[in-house]
Amino acid sequence: MTRFFDILFSLLGIIILFPLFVIIHILIVAESKGGGFYIQKRVGKDGRDFKLFKFRSMRIGSDMKGLITVGGRDPRMTKIGVFIRRFKLDELPQLFNVLKGDMSLVGPRPELRHFVDLYTPEQRKVLIVRPGITDYASIEYVDENIILGSAKDPEKVYVEEIMPHKIRLNMKYIQNK
Repeated sequence: MTRFFDILFSLLGIIILFPLFVIIHILIVAESKGGGFYIQKRVGKDGRDFKLFKFRSMRIGSDMKGLITVGGRDPRMTKIGVFIRRFKLDELPQLFNVLKGDMSLVGPRPELRHFVDLYTPEQRKVLIVRPGITDYASIEYVDENIILGSAKDPEKVYVEEIMPHKIRLNMKYIQNK
C-alpha cells in the first residue's frame, strides 16, 4: 500500500510542481556553468547504491572539495543554490527517485557510501527499509547546515554527533512507521 501512495503522490507532485522545476532549472543554468541537476550516488535499501537526483546548488566539481556542506558560508554554493537549499527546493527532483522505486516519500534519508561504511552492524539496520525524502531526522536537523557551518571540523561533528543521533531517529521510524 505504501508503494501505491508513493507512486500516486510523487506523480501528482511532479505534475503540479513541473512549472517550478522549469523555473529553478533555468535559474541554475543561467547563474553558473553546467546543468541544472546533480546526480549523486547514495546508499538505499539493502545497502544497494542508487542515483539520487537533486537540483544543483553548487558549482561544477565542488563535490571533489569535500562531502559536507557547511551552510551559507560554503564558497562552493551558488546564489540560487543558497536559496533552494534554504527552502529544501533542491530536493524536489527526488520525486523522480520515488516514482522510480529507489526511494519512498517517508523513510530514513539515504546516506553517502563514505558514511554508511562507518556504520556499526546495529546502525546498518536502517538499510532494511527504502530511504525517503523526509524523516524524523530531517525535521530534527532542519538546521544541520548551520550546525556544521559553525563547527571547526564539520565532518567530525557529523560523524560523531549528528549521524548517530539521526540513525537513532531512523530506527524509531522503522520500529513505529
